[in-house]
Amino acid sequence: MKKTFLLILLSFSVFAQNKTENIFIITTDGFRWQEVFGGVDTTILKDDKFVRNRDRIKNNFVGKTAEESRQKLMPFMWNTVVKEGQLYGNRWAGNKVNVMNPYWFSYPGYNEILSGYADDSINSNDKKYNKNMTVLEFLNNQPKLKNKVAAYTTWDAFPYIINDRRSGIPVNSAKDLVKGNLTQKEELLNEILKNYPSLASDRHDFITYYLAKEYIQKNKPKVFFLSFDETDEFAHEGKYDEYLFAANTADRFIGDLWSYCQSTPEYKGKTTFLILTDHGRGDKNKSQWTSHGQKVADCYQIWMAAIGPDTPALGEVKTEGQLFQNQIAKTAAKLLGYEFSNASTTENKPTGKFISSIFK
Repeated sequence: MKKTFLLILLSFSVFAQNKTENIFIITTDGFRWQEVFGGVDTTILKDDKFVRNRDRIKNNFVGKTAEESRQKLMPFMWNTVVKEGQLYGNRWAGNKVNVMNPYWFSYPGYNEILSGYADDSINSNDKKYNKNMTVLEFLNNQPKLKNKVAAYTTWDAFPYIINDRRSGIPVNSAKDLVKGNLTQKEELLNEILKNYPSLASDRHDFITYYLAKEYIQKNKPKVFFLSFDETDEFAHEGKYDEYLFAANTADRFIGDLWSYCQSTPEYKGKTTFLILTDHGRGDKNKSQWTSHGQKVADCYQIWMAAIGPDTPALGEVKTEGQLFQNQIAKTAAKLLGYEFSNASTTENKPTGKFISSIFK
């Protein structure tokens, strides 16, 4: 009798463990933790080399305090995620999030996010098919999730990072037009994509977002990767105005997607967002913010956030602690009830541990 009761109890606890049925991993490329937690960097704001319209930034994003400025810059992050979820990476409070790869730029960072493994052999942004299995591919191989995984990205390297050829995951990226039975919005966005090229990224982030939203509305994927790029590109160009507005726009897009999920039966109350960046940027002097990589100090410093039905509302985590970029993949899989293992064609790769504080 005791054994039977124990088995029933264990079965119930496993069944009731997580409410999450859908995972969205969302990134905005190269967006610094300094702006996430401090708002507008007034040192950069004073430099005419980086700012073309200082009044526009002041009117939109500067507040009386850093707390007010960051809330203006990222309203969804500070009004919703921080109230209902968790935000990590405020190093001024001793809370740290690091990348594990030694290179501190995009392909190594996105491989680490998605495969959970900081692969030292990935040392460039060259478009080479990733030999590592990402958590997207792993989840797509699960019977309950087969063909319910997709990605929409601005940067054109993602078909290679996700290895769409091997994984079979649809990856719409850069100049890819949507094909098939199109909605009116998709037809319009295709037309804009063909005739209105971005001068910064491989395409405008707004194209990526609205095409992604159309895909989500039509297909109701259960695992989705969404990646914005204009924050990184405008930073490389030294355009602090555009960098801030790109971050603000990405934050609003994420908020709009969250609102859609909370109003849609397939997603409401059973969807978790994991939000982060792939690398940091320089901060030692006001000129270094435009760059990243091994030669620029502290670009291993990033931030991450989580919001969903299984995630306690810890808000901005100010306690001393250390998380790593390579923990996202296993965390995403565990939220869906799976134990992720990065199994390449040749060997199993050690992955970062799941983030226990994200779970109740």
